[in-house]
Amino acid sequence: MTPPGVRHLVLSRDGCSVVLSVPVTGLPAVLHWGADLGALGAEALDALECATSRQTAPGTLDTAWRLSLLPQEGDGWSGRPGLLLARDGRPVFPRWRVSDVDHSQDDACVRITATSDGLVLRSRLAVGAGGLVEVAHEVTNTGGGLVEVVHVEATLPVPKTADRLTSFGGRWSQEKAPTTMAMPSGAWSRETRRGRAGHDQPWVTFATEGEPLSTTGQVWAVHLGWSADMRHRCDRVSEHVTLLGAGELLRPHELHLAAGETYRTPTAYFAWSDAGLDGVSARFHAWVRAREQHPRSTRPLVLNVWEAVYFDHDPTRLEALARRAAQVGVERFVVDDGWFLGRRDDTSSLGDWVVDPVQYPDGMEPLADLVHGLGMQLGLWFEPEMVCLGSEVAEAHPDWLLHNPASVPDPEGLSHRHEYVLDLANPDAFEHVRSQMSEVIGRLGVDYVKWDHNRDLLEPVHDGRPGTHQQTIAAYRLMDVLKAAHPGLEIESCSSGGARTDLGILAHADRVWGSDNNDPVERQESHRWTELVLPPELIGSHVGPSPAHVSGRTTELSYRAAVALQGHAGLEWDLMGCTEDELERVTAYAALYKELRPLLHTGTVIHPDHVDPALRVRGVVAPDGSRALLTVTSVRGADEALAPRLRLTGLDPDRTYTVRVRDEIGGARMGSWCTPAWMSKEPFEVGGRVLAEVGLQLPTLQPVQALILQLDAVDPR
Repeated sequence: MTPPGVRHLVLSRDGCSVVLSVPVTGLPAVLHWGADLGALGAEALDALECATSRQTAPGTLDTAWRLSLLPQEGDGWSGRPGLLLARDGRPVFPRWRVSDVDHSQDDACVRITATSDGLVLRSRLAVGAGGLVEVAHEVTNTGGGLVEVVHVEATLPVPKTADRLTSFGGRWSQEKAPTTMAMPSGAWSRETRRGRAGHDQPWVTFATEGEPLSTTGQVWAVHLGWSADMRHRCDRVSEHVTLLGAGELLRPHELHLAAGETYRTPTAYFAWSDAGLDGVSARFHAWVRAREQHPRSTRPLVLNVWEAVYFDHDPTRLEALARRAAQVGVERFVVDDGWFLGRRDDTSSLGDWVVDPVQYPDGMEPLADLVHGLGMQLGLWFEPEMVCLGSEVAEAHPDWLLHNPASVPDPEGLSHRHEYVLDLANPDAFEHVRSQMSEVIGRLGVDYVKWDHNRDLLEPVHDGRPGTHQQTIAAYRLMDVLKAAHPGLEIESCSSGGARTDLGILAHADRVWGSDNNDPVERQESHRWTELVLPPELIGSHVGPSPAHVSGRTTELSYRAAVALQGHAGLEWDLMGCTEDELERVTAYAALYKELRPLLHTGTVIHPDHVDPALRVRGVVAPDGSRALLTVTSVRGADEALAPRLRLTGLDPDRTYTVRVRDEIGGARMGSWCTPAWMSKEPFEVGGRVLAEVGLQLPTLQPVQALILQLDAVDPR
């Protein structure tokens, strides 16, 4: 039976339900997170409460009977507490009482008070678009003195049948590398303490029943919308269901609440799927695309000049490159690092965001006018949160640095890439960056800012306390202020590649740079896991030169272009050195991207299982199932002469499809072992049910080759 005074809230949307049990005393608990249970009356909810209860009162009180949203030690919970506070240096053990509940079909906000402890907690849980679950908390100090927030972490329960846990690590140019392990016992956590999420960030933590697959199996996943220090957690104790969660990692004494002040946690996003990892992606992508600020305009083809010119900002050379870019079909021309005062290499000038009069004796207006006159948008690189010691601003305001004042900055100390951090939580420092950036953006008509963040925050101290939290909030605010002042301005979040790509930064930015590694073989791995959360139209993906500047690997243009089509496509290459044949194929690549992007940037992303280990297969299926595009790439030689047949999910089983190879940017070289008959049949038609249940025989590809397949329904509906 339901305990006296308990009410139930059922939140449902897009195939997912969350059922909350809300008591009079204590905190709300989740009875169910997973498949939509449909309409549940009072009797059904009583039955659910009874069916999931671990014991009958008055059983032992040594352990919590039901885990709350923020399980406490005082509940008998032996895992990591969900909330930990101190007041005036002493621990706080609040006793909560629900005071108000506001809810709708898919959203609930519960106000809970601990009157004797001078605290108010507001917990919000919502099932958003795509069935993605959002969890956030607010803690307000309603008493006297100072309340230190040690941590507040969002959690949801996972069935004990989940026996595998996957988390992410990585490094620069090798972001988002997954590791799967047996479900660990006890309290497990993965932390990042870099002041930014980092290349080795947890990214997503997910639990599965058995080894994770892309198209089948149950998955429970969490991602934190926060761009700095964080903790992902999983608690598996013998008495309870498993808890999965995440929260901001606060340093000791970083966050104190005076009377009336409130701490708001970053939102934790939870995705349940019974269709494998692609089902998780579908929920995240639907939620992201439903946001009001999600880019609605066509994603332009980009040329970024970094790997073309590096710091050699000769205006004549850049103007010639701009003309060549427009000639092949580029729509956004981005001037990278090296345009501002005294910048000749990476040792100087950060913080002085004015056009360099030596590099650009006539200013940047001629280049900006040329770019706009050629019908392209203009992009410009900034690193607003960083400063070099020799810059004018650092010389004038050494107190604006975000660092440990006991450690004198020097090249042997806390610098990285010759950079230090500018304390944006300092109003004067904030205004300096805002005014200089805004002036350049407005004067040149900059349409797009590549916003970089190339170093970790080490010993960041603001007003005598750790400053990462305030620095992150200030960076978010600076983005918002600039976009409000310059309507239509778009921002890319780059952080020495993919070190800041989360849903927190994407509440303010419009695109991310997934990795500094343009090697198409290696780039596929980081891209695959970045798009576990982010839809492809938000992930920059460029054709770089060959050999690749990061890895030194040589690859064919057709391969590089096929991989770049998987995201928001572009070029990072000196087109002035291209042959006529290369320019023709780059032009074909631009045309193909423009033709296909309505599908690529709105469809459902799929990753078929059970393919040859030497292959990577990725597809996008139109929302109505009428079209699909598949990219098949080989990363090495095939293990066997005959590859497994490719089974395709997401198509309409009752429709017939034509299958054709798109080879405008170059055909794949195939081995002699297997060239399927369908490849020589024009047109080749096959049923959706056959493709899903039987599959399509793939050819044997030679190493590092790409095959692009387009499927179109024969019978339109």
